[in-house]
Amino acid sequence: MKRAAAALILALAAAPAAAQDEMTLILDWFVNPDHGPIVLAEELGYFEEAGLDVEVIAPADPADPPKMAAAGRADLAVSYQPQLHLQVAEGLPLKRVGTLIASPLNCLLVLDDGPVREVADLAGRSIGYSVAGVEEAMLSALLDHAGLSLDDVDLVNVNWSLSPALMSGQVDAVIGAYRNFELNQMAIEGVPGRCFYVEEEGLPTYDELIYVANPDTMDADKIARFLAATERATQYIVNHPDESWDIFAATSTELDDELNARAWHDTIPRFALRPAALDHGRYARFGAFLQAAGLIPEERPVSDLALDLGDAP
Repeated sequence: MKRAAAALILALAAAPAAAQDEMTLILDWFVNPDHGPIVLAEELGYFEEAGLDVEVIAPADPADPPKMAAAGRADLAVSYQPQLHLQVAEGLPLKRVGTLIASPLNCLLVLDDGPVREVADLAGRSIGYSVAGVEEAMLSALLDHAGLSLDDVDLVNVNWSLSPALMSGQVDAVIGAYRNFELNQMAIEGVPGRCFYVEEEGLPTYDELIYVANPDTMDADKIARFLAATERATQYIVNHPDESWDIFAATSTELDDELNARAWHDTIPRFALRPAALDHGRYARFGAFLQAAGLIPEERPVSDLALDLGDAP
């Protein structure tokens, strides 16, 4: 009996570990604090405990991730709710399956000591932007809320050089700046900025960063396990902000700097505490806004845009 028990123990010890299900996730941009729950889920072993081997890839072109997910070349992609409405209208087979950042990060950014004290002060001034279409529609709504229109301002395409264009005086404001990054970058450089928050200036609120997948090819069980792992990671980040920053910063020397440290703590309140949960009204309201702005031909049922995997096993 002892020999049999010993043989069984040796056999179990020699048995290979259970295979992990492989997943590919394409980020929206290079790794940064916005991706905290993804990085922490890997570093804390939550993906492994969920039976997942997740390959996280930063895109060469930030326009590629949703296209790769739609084409089945990635299980998941990090993308943006405003763009999802447009992509679905264009025929891309995509649906939101989870949320990463559950509030807007975008803001209308001005110099803190500049002449623009309220949005109405932008009349006759220049505003920089990077992405035509959605950003112009957002800006139009903000201006309308202040009694202005796009005809009252001068739009300047600053080609992603948002805070430098503002700090150098090239423009009087920029739309598309992230409140957790550009504000901190300007403070570090000694030129403080101030944000007008889009959700406080007449724009319907929305999810900034979401996970999208092709509903025809996706594996709902794997995605549900991925979301459960990132939910655990988010809970850890909220409960242990400093310790989680240390873990995050240790993954790359490029991340361990003052800008990312400041952005980390500013981003924590923005993470989705329930990444699988879907706010149907939020998607319906933003779809109505885009349709009214002429960016999509018609409003779509939320079921055409998003799935709620919260009840998945």
